[in-house]
This record gives sequence, C-alpha cells and structure tokens, in this order.
Amino acid sequence: MEQIYTIPVNEAFEKVRDEQHMCPFCLLYNRLESGELDLILGASAMEPDVRIKTNELGFCDTHFGMMFKRSKRLPLALMMESLLNEGVAKDLEGNMGMFIQKTGEAVAKKLEKRACSCYVCQRIENNFIHMLETAAILWQSDSAFHEKAKAAPYFCVPHYGRFIRVAKDRLSKKDFAEFFAAMNEIETKYLEDLRGDVSWFCKKFDYRYENEPWGNAKDAPERARLFLTGSLHAEEEGVKKPSDGLT
Repeated sequence: MEQIYTIPVNEAFEKVRDEQHMCPFCLLYNRLESGELDLILGASAMEPDVRIKTNELGFCDTHFGMMFKRSKRLPLALMMESLLNEGVAKDLEGNMGMFIQKTGEAVAKKLEKRACSCYVCQRIENNFIHMLETAAILWQSDSAFHEKAKAAPYFCVPHYGRFIRVAKDRLSKKDFAEFFAAMNEIETKYLEDLRGDVSWFCKKFDYRYENEPWGNAKDAPERARLFLTGSLHAEEEGVKKPSDGLT
C-alpha cells in the first residue's frame, strides 16, 4: 500500500519512465527546491523562527538568484534588511582593542562559515536524503517499484553515487546485490550509448565524416553534461513564472 511519504518518489520515477528526460533524483531535487522557494518567499519568511535561521545561514548565490527571478524586490529587500542587520553585522562585531588578532580570527571563521551555508540548501538536503532512503526502502518492500526503477533512463553521476551508498546502508546483502546489479545495468547501458554519441559528435567535425548522418549525437555534449553533473535548479513546465516590479 502506498504511503504519503512514498508518493513523491513513485511519481518522479513514473514521470522519467514516461518522458525519458532526466534522472529521477534530479526531478525530486528540483521539486523540493521549488517548494522551499515558495515557502521562503511566502508567509513563512515572516515567522520569527524562520527569520532567525535565515539570518544565521543566509543564502547561496544560486538561491538568491532564483529568489530574485521569482519574487518582487520589496519582499527580498525586507529579508535582506534583517539578514544584514541581524546576521552579517553581528558576525563583524568584536573587541577592536587589545584582542584585535583574536577578534579578526573569530570574524574570519564566522564569515567563512556563512559563505558555505544556505538556508534553502540545508532545507532541501534534509528532505532529499529522506527521498533517497525512501527509494531504497521501496526497492526492498514494494516489488512494483522494481519495474519503475528499472525503467529509469539513467541516474546522474552525483545522485547515483548517493543512491548506491544509501541502499547499501539500508538493504540486506541479498537485496543490495539484486538492486546494484539492476541499477548498474541501467547506468552502464546509458554510459555506453552516451560515450558512443559523444565520440560520434566529435568525429562529425572531421571532414571524412561530414556527410554521414548525425544519428543521436547532435545533443550529446548537453546530455553528457546532465549525466555528469545533474539537471538541477530547473523549473518544470507549467511552474508559474516570476513577476517583475518593485512592489
């Protein structure tokens, strides 16, 4: 019986099975990201406990950029006012007298920590790890999920590594052996086809092959990039586009 927490994972694997367009975990990541951005740009941004966390963690450049595309500028300016006053300004505070060297070291550590933190990234990661675990648990408990997983077109390299690691920790030795054999067959088959397409793309720039058909190689570099790094920070078709304006 499908549980509420398994629905997003099942839906993602069904979507990539039907459309053959991306790694299912990239799709899950992007949906989590879209949901978190909706929350932080909505009423939750004004909640005291959320504001404390955003002042503490700040936002990475990627998510700041996505927020600017999605939101009007005034709500972001209000958030930044709090972040600058209650976050960064406090990081810079310290004794500028006899202990200035220790103060400088403390300030540097705070700013270095801030540069590597992001409220949205942390929220996504906390939920994404549960998605990986859910997929592993579904493999163990739901035979119907086997066919969905085997029908995935591929897994991007970063997410495939994490999926293997989580499955190894969650599954019995017998279940993991079956899981790894099935998933690695998908991955190696896709890699074999992709390597061939990339090689053919390169050969097409040799005059000896210029009159040969392209086959599936025209978009091979783009597909190789998605395979190697993932398709992250991408809006799904039908997601509401951002509005412009000052208010």
